[in-house]
Amino acid sequence: MNTTLQYRNELKFFVHPHQYMILRQRLKHLMKQDKHVGPTGEYHIRSLYFDDLNNKALHEKLGGIRDRSKYRIRIYNKEDSIIHFEKKIKFRDYIAKVKFPLTRDMYDSIIAGNYEVLHHPDHALMMEIYHEMNHNLLRPKVIVDYVREPYVCENGNVRITFDKELRTGLHAIDVFDRNLKPVRAIDENLMILEVKFDEYLPAYIQTALQLEGLNRQSASKYVMCRKFLKYNTWEDY
Repeated sequence: MNTTLQYRNELKFFVHPHQYMILRQRLKHLMKQDKHVGPTGEYHIRSLYFDDLNNKALHEKLGGIRDRSKYRIRIYNKEDSIIHFEKKIKFRDYIAKVKFPLTRDMYDSIIAGNYEVLHHPDHALMMEIYHEMNHNLLRPKVIVDYVREPYVCENGNVRITFDKELRTGLHAIDVFDRNLKPVRAIDENLMILEVKFDEYLPAYIQTALQLEGLNRQSASKYVMCRKFLKYNTWEDY
């Protein structure tokens, strides 16, 4: 394991509306809402995922490869005030994330195919992505869009989120496209529950998460949106 990265535990579950209501009722008395939520207690996330010529990230996930990584550009609430290029790293049962900010001009250049904006020899992650784009043809693949309801707890640095209305942007690659109308990529009744923590999950939160029928899943939003794209538009991987 690379000890310079902050690795965390990540557990994922599919939840139905009645399970959501029970869990939400329990958690809101034990945890605080994330400070970035809006009046509804949620915020919107839209990510543009990248993959290389061989769809390495997709096939490694489908193939059950435990140690893997993927790249994405992420925005919040459809605004350009915060734009991040991220690398999410999976190592055994742990995850880590490294990122750097993009300006809107940099983002627009990348979408236009001008990857020279990432050529910064003093920045390791930017140079890594620049290399991937030029040598392995890392390219935008799919937009992943959803609404997140987040809860946080300082003990164990716990973060629990309910991700709702998972949608795919189909063949669109511009997260700021005003005409983008993403479509559902998951059963309308399902949400994705994610539980992230550092070294331990407090016992009282573990108890709150105990619910009949709640089973851990391998729920990759990227894969679900790519598979939806394949099955509904005859895309070839």
